[in-house]
Amino acid sequence: QVQLVESGGGLVQPGGSLRLSCRASGASGSILGFNAMAWYRQAPGNQRELVASLTRGNDTNYADSVKGRFTISRDNAKNMVYLQMNSLKPEDTAVYYCNALRVLFGTQYDYWGQGTQATVSS
Repeated sequence: QVQLVESGGGLVQPGGSLRLSCRASGASGSILGFNAMAWYRQAPGNQRELVASLTRGNDTNYADSVKGRFTISRDNAKNMVYLQMNSLKPEDTAVYYCNALRVLFGTQYDYWGQGTQATVSS
């Protein structure tokens, strides 16, 4: 089984920063065993959207709205994935979810954390 636990959300003023963390655990929880790790977010009334992803081969992908402001990274030894969010805007307010993707024999398996709230407001 895989467990993903996010932390680091909170209230921050526009222009501020937050660092989200995601800890993977469980018998199959080594992040090296996943094809990719990612952060998604969902604001009230909106669909969940991809914010940033990081493949096992260290390729990254960012939503256009966060390019140049957010950085995804990982610490394999600690089984942690991070999302550094700088120059935050009110429209970044959302629940942020950690995602792990595993592909086995052509079948895709997605694992999700419970989410952490990030609120950008003055």
